[in-house]
Amino acid sequence: MRRPDIVRDRKQFGQWECDLIQFRTKFGKANITSLVERVGRFSVFLRNNGRPSRSIMEGLIDALGPLRHAARRSLTFDRGTEFTDWPYLQAGLGVETWFCDPQSPWQKGTVENTNRRARRWLSIDTGPFSIDDRDLHQVCAHLYSTPRKCLGFRTPAEVFRQKLVAARR
Repeated sequence: MRRPDIVRDRKQFGQWECDLIQFRTKFGKANITSLVERVGRFSVFLRNNGRPSRSIMEGLIDALGPLRHAARRSLTFDRGTEFTDWPYLQAGLGVETWFCDPQSPWQKGTVENTNRRARRWLSIDTGPFSIDDRDLHQVCAHLYSTPRKCLGFRTPAEVFRQKLVAARR
């Protein structure tokens, strides 16, 4: 992966990582898109009924579109087929896209860590159709209201809010 140093080193706000949270195959192809901003660890989850790339990209555009450009500069994906429609995302949001090297999930470790934390509430044995937007919001609320040592014991919500305000200047 060839992300610029400013992205790799978490020095610039608005760099996101994205992945899918999968469930048991007996529940079908429904899944959850997991988005995490790299600097502040702020999380957003979106429910999907399947894995078609275009619909996942449309969900990302809807979720990140209201943010100013400084808060949505780039997204890093793995090499899954669900992310193949990235040119549509770039055209819709004006963001850069980066891809991990094959078999290298640690290159997007922020979202991998967030998914591991979210499994406390989103078990692999949970039926994804039993999860609604309110449930996803509650999981995110738990995640972004928990102080983190890596953030100087501030919460992801505090850091995200601070960075958004600073980006308006």
